[in-house]
Amino acid sequence: MSKFHLNIKELVQGEFKINKVNLAFVFQVNCPGCFIYGIPIVNELYKSFNDKIGFIGVATAFEDFEYNNEASLKLLLESGELVGETKKYYHSNYGISNYTETLNFPVAFDNIVSAEEFINSNKIELICSAIPNFENFPPKEREAVVQKVKEFYSEIPLIAETFTMNQLRGTPSFVVFDDNYNVMAYYFGHQNKEILKTKLEDLLVSF
Repeated sequence: MSKFHLNIKELVQGEFKINKVNLAFVFQVNCPGCFIYGIPIVNELYKSFNDKIGFIGVATAFEDFEYNNEASLKLLLESGELVGETKKYYHSNYGISNYTETLNFPVAFDNIVSAEEFINSNKIELICSAIPNFENFPPKEREAVVQKVKEFYSEIPLIAETFTMNQLRGTPSFVVFDDNYNVMAYYFGHQNKEILKTKLEDLLVSF
């Protein structure tokens, strides 16, 4: 992952202003871990750094599309209403159906397209170009790889572009990038807030 591909619909909340250092928090609404281990950390980082760093939350979907959608995101942002497994987790553990913490940072929904639209664009070639030494493969081998990737994505009915273009491992994901969208750090899963904070502080000093 050398470039961060931010392919989103319009912002649902706030305004994203790109800066020398930026943090994208990629999550799913139907992902309890994103709420337990992600949102509180990003809220704290946003409080500490929002005057120096660009922040954007990207709600995505690679499964459970009936829950991971823009309508569910809007319910979350407007009233804290939870859905799916996230709702089950908070109801069974805390007896609540609404998230008590607000998302204080700008938030958008990932751009969702059909498999046909995705594989007929130049995005497959961009994904393949991230393969080490892909440009040095013999032409027939490059063509074969592109075809295999197209065949893979043709079996997926709906594709979230930011999640897929960046080949993220899952959610929550934290991507740190500069004002030219060069990726400077990537973290997946449960992260220690201090590790992220230290990384952001170090990058701010280097610019």
